[in-house]
Amino acid sequence: MKILFVCTGNICRSPLAEGILKAKLGNNNIPAYIDSCGFESFHVGDQPDERAQKVARKRGINISDHLARIFSITDFDRFDRIYVMDHSHYNKLMKLARHEYDRNKVDYIMNSVHPGENLPVNDPWYDDMHAFEMVFDQLDNACDKIAMVLRHQPKDS
Repeated sequence: MKILFVCTGNICRSPLAEGILKAKLGNNNIPAYIDSCGFESFHVGDQPDERAQKVARKRGINISDHLARIFSITDFDRFDRIYVMDHSHYNKLMKLARHEYDRNKVDYIMNSVHPGENLPVNDPWYDDMHAFEMVFDQLDNACDKIAMVLRHQPKDS
């Protein structure tokens, strides 16, 4: 299974989700390839926001080796599932999707916790450390659900 997380600049929410899911899958010996990206180019090549790194470190996850990148149309070919953080990301991917097969790969990450509700993960960028803590908790909960599904998939999926 290959999973991609998408947010705006790829320095807050999506690298947190990537790091959280990698840790959960690694702890349970579940094979998968996990990555993240964004839509805006102003952070390409940057490490995650220091606040995101700090909240992840506090929970035993190191995301400092991540470097931001932007979404590429070829990501539809490279990934089985693409999780977005909010409505703007979802709408952008739907516009970029070449066909129904691409569109069927895309979902809101919070639908793993609240199916069909299309709830966003709030952008903590403009807020304080408490917002990053709240986002981590949301993503941690969602990644628990994703890991549970992957844990019960046949190994050749």
